[in-house]
Amino acid sequence: MDLALTADQETLREVFADFFASEAGPDRARAAEPSGFDSRSWERLLETGAPGMGLPESAGGGGASLGDLGVVAEELGAAIAPLPLVEHAVAGRLLAATGACSEPVAEGSDIATLALRPARDGICHLVPAGAVARHVVALDGDRLVLSSSGAPGVALGNHGCLPLAHRSIDGATVLLEGPGAHAAFDRALDEWRTLTAAALVGIGRTALDLGVEYAKERHQFGKPIGAFQAVQHLLADLPGLVDGARLLSAKAAWAGDSDLDSSNGVIDPGSNDITDFATLAGMALVFAGEAATTTTDRSLHVHGGYGFAEEYDIQLFYRRARAWALVLDDPARECRRIADLLLATSEDAA
Repeated sequence: MDLALTADQETLREVFADFFASEAGPDRARAAEPSGFDSRSWERLLETGAPGMGLPESAGGGGASLGDLGVVAEELGAAIAPLPLVEHAVAGRLLAATGACSEPVAEGSDIATLALRPARDGICHLVPAGAVARHVVALDGDRLVLSSSGAPGVALGNHGCLPLAHRSIDGATVLLEGPGAHAAFDRALDEWRTLTAAALVGIGRTALDLGVEYAKERHQFGKPIGAFQAVQHLLADLPGLVDGARLLSAKAAWAGDSDLDSSNGVIDPGSNDITDFATLAGMALVFAGEAATTTTDRSLHVHGGYGFAEEYDIQLFYRRARAWALVLDDPARECRRIADLLLATSEDAA
């Protein structure tokens, strides 16, 4: 497989890097707190067609692949854009697969999101973008449902300033039932893992740049602090960590685009040969989360006491790296889920 960006993807990266540089970034993220949503920037995003770019053309979308969306998600993360693009893209693709994607969702004028946890007693808890989304796709027992109602507009308090909210699914429309509902939900959740991993790569990339730049500018004892070996050691291994997370998230997107699942994907830990989408998506999320938290932690320490000050950008990346990595679940439980996938395949082979 070739995980390098194609010429079209490189152009896509440049376009959205420019867009997020002008319509997002730390200043806009600060202004969007505590709701975690910039409505003006979202309106500008609609003009690019990004909310529907991952939908099939038959559903009014642009037909972009999961790999293409990953390129955009990394640029979104690099600018910590307060925009629910990942959630909307995943929910829109799921709705399109069930034939329930409306024109407002395809355009992005109606925001949709995916409840990451199955509903309990008619309530979906900690729904990402739940504070701003009109439509919530959720798993309720053996039913995949669509709940449409007014967005609450108020986020639950959280240190990452994400637009999280609990949402009721009373009166929801049933999209699928039985094994098909679970399969569709699991697929969407793996797409969310993959794109969130790409966004975390973007966070790590910018956090590293902030740390390196500060180490060059800050002087002590008549020289840049980057000249001191202790500071160099904090930053030296981070590029490899971020690049590794990028490659893993790109491989997960490749597997998703290739429709490699448990029926035809490979899970061979002994030979380090894994092409199963679900396994790679989980691995990408965990590794990218660790890369982002480590990189933001090191960069913040390079900044010294200033790293904790609100006027310094690194604290925004530090908080969001942890919030994005935890919004699904404790990474330790995600690791156990991945281990179950690996061990189940090994036992079957035995």
